[in-house]
Amino acid sequence: MAERLRNLAIIAHVDHGKTTLVDQLLSQGGAFRANEARQERAMDSNDQERERGITILAKCTSILWDKGGEEYRLNIVDTPGHADFGGEVERILGMVDGCVILVDASEGVMPQTKFVLSKALKRGLKPMVVLNKVDRPSANPDNALNEIFELFLALGATDEQADFPILYASGKEGWAKTEMSAENKDLTPLFELIVRHVPDPEPVSRRDEPFGFLVTMIDSDPFLGRMLTGRVESGRVKVGDPVRALTREGKEIERGRLTKLLSFRGLKRVPVESAEAGDIIAIAGLVDTTVADTIGSPDLAAPIPSTPIDPPTLAITVSINDSPLAGRAGDKVQSRVIRARLMAEAESNVAIRVTETGNKDAFEVAGRGELQLGVLVETMRREGFELSLSRPKVLTRSENGQTLEPVEEVVIDVDDEYTGVVIEKMSIRKAELQDMRPSGGGKTRMVMYAPSRGMVGYHGEFLTDTRGSGVMNRLFHSWAPWKGEIPGRRNGALISNDNGQSTAYALWNLEERGQMFIADGEDVYEGMIIGENSRGEDLDVNPLKGKKLTNVRASGKDESIRLTPPRRMTLEQAMAWIEDDELVEVTPAAIRIRKAYLDPNERKRAAKAKEAS
Repeated sequence: MAERLRNLAIIAHVDHGKTTLVDQLLSQGGAFRANEARQERAMDSNDQERERGITILAKCTSILWDKGGEEYRLNIVDTPGHADFGGEVERILGMVDGCVILVDASEGVMPQTKFVLSKALKRGLKPMVVLNKVDRPSANPDNALNEIFELFLALGATDEQADFPILYASGKEGWAKTEMSAENKDLTPLFELIVRHVPDPEPVSRRDEPFGFLVTMIDSDPFLGRMLTGRVESGRVKVGDPVRALTREGKEIERGRLTKLLSFRGLKRVPVESAEAGDIIAIAGLVDTTVADTIGSPDLAAPIPSTPIDPPTLAITVSINDSPLAGRAGDKVQSRVIRARLMAEAESNVAIRVTETGNKDAFEVAGRGELQLGVLVETMRREGFELSLSRPKVLTRSENGQTLEPVEEVVIDVDDEYTGVVIEKMSIRKAELQDMRPSGGGKTRMVMYAPSRGMVGYHGEFLTDTRGSGVMNRLFHSWAPWKGEIPGRRNGALISNDNGQSTAYALWNLEERGQMFIADGEDVYEGMIIGENSRGEDLDVNPLKGKKLTNVRASGKDESIRLTPPRRMTLEQAMAWIEDDELVEVTPAAIRIRKAYLDPNERKRAAKAKEAS
């Protein structure tokens, strides 16, 4: 029955506890058997999500909740909290009728809280506020609540939206309550609030119109092929019904029959025979239809309006791996295979844009940030691809003859003693301080507006400067006039001048020159960067040199060499470290850094040509 259906999204800043809360909702809503084995953060099913501890892909789940003999089906969508995956959040909010905005009671309002709330308010949703982690010693729910109320007003919320209901909760412990003084029991108050506050699905009134369905997410199933997920916006549909697909502009893409309809039950997708307006379902049977397209009955006149996604702000060039070690670890090395994989990603992830370059073996991949692009490349690496990546570059736009670049709002929490060094480093990167105030516990919170290109690669340096205690959050703020040159990396590179295997003796002698990226016994080649020079210029070195033997040799002398452990970079760190004339070589077995031109003479010619131009 229509009155028993509730569609809602759980939105929050990264690491404020969305996925953990959904775990408890599933458990208390009866989605698991009492003796069923289940993993923590059940919604984070992707390997990288579990390793990084963040949600990357939005996922649907469904809970059946009984209220006084009346059953309600709660369709809940867990959304990503990181700004790089904001494209997922924007689409998801189009298929729900309410949302729970989760705020950490100790951290308060953060940049992504602002982003997701602004999207929800624009959609006309009336959010419910849940202050999470109130059982922590550092929690300050009153302060967090004041910040939330100020944020609602700043974002232009209506009186109805600003009159939001509040719950105090601990997602980890699995309880929620309406007053801080109340007893900690279970999540019943949250279930009751969802049923009471989230309205019936808006499409319910259109059940007698022709069938219409807006595609919000796309993924693939090994048995059923392409699965299109979204909400039925009008009418009814059965398995086997003929349908046609339309683009946002109303152009017909294809016609076909629906081979499978799947509805969400707990963490599983279950086949159903029919669905009607208001239901969130997955559809199989169409080949070319993608996100933001409309699927409808053959007599559907016009497509369903869909929200345009914010444009990408950062791009990298992905090309084939042409190093001397290419093809040793991966089996997907040809440009046509790389192209097919990138195009498939662009189809399912509308926040990523892939364009072909003048070089047939290279493709420009644009996205929201380093993390989003890093996740894509890391996924491809695990699938057996070998790639070369350029330094990320910021995408600009021109307006009235002026070049505009993306500017980010950067919120930084640091111990008081490190504020000076952070302000100094950020000012070098053309950041402008907007607000600075004590946040309690000997910490200071700073809000700055900084060009996106200045923030590429700064996070590692920031953690070093603050001894690992600083927290930085970034969010796209606006387009602003170009702010001039920003100094790049201060240190040069140590470049191998030969092919072979590195030796401990050679690396030991090179340690005084700078920090090594490789250990002894590793394959190296001419033009490969094996370390960071302690000075500003690049230096060609020989990491293969062995010790000359003499007639008189002291026993055990070679074994006394003790090398400093090499600095191993993650994929995102390597992408941020390199300069414009360098590449990151990515294979399933290794991440290496190299010069774009391996031959030193070619490098000199390219440098001269750049100076001349």
